[in-house]
Amino acid sequence: MRVDLTRNVCFKPMTTEKKTLDGITLEIMLTELVAELGWETMAQHINIRCFTSDPSIPSSLKFLRRTLWARTRVEELYLNSSSKNSRT
Repeated sequence: MRVDLTRNVCFKPMTTEKKTLDGITLEIMLTELVAELGWETMAQHINIRCFTSDPSIPSSLKFLRRTLWARTRVEELYLNSSSKNSRT
């Protein structure tokens, strides 16, 4: 990370992971993961209540948009899922 003290701005280098997620919304990721893995398998990978207790896309989106660590884990699961190659 580089800091520009004259403007009080931090510059973070763009990672290749973020480039692969360009144009893919959280809703698209969730929908594809649910179709591929199902809620039960997703809950085994990421133990969060919105996947284990009465799961739905809207409730999961609401939680994931507010919880960075969980959203990051969903992004990682999406990138590592078996149909990743067919998406790119």
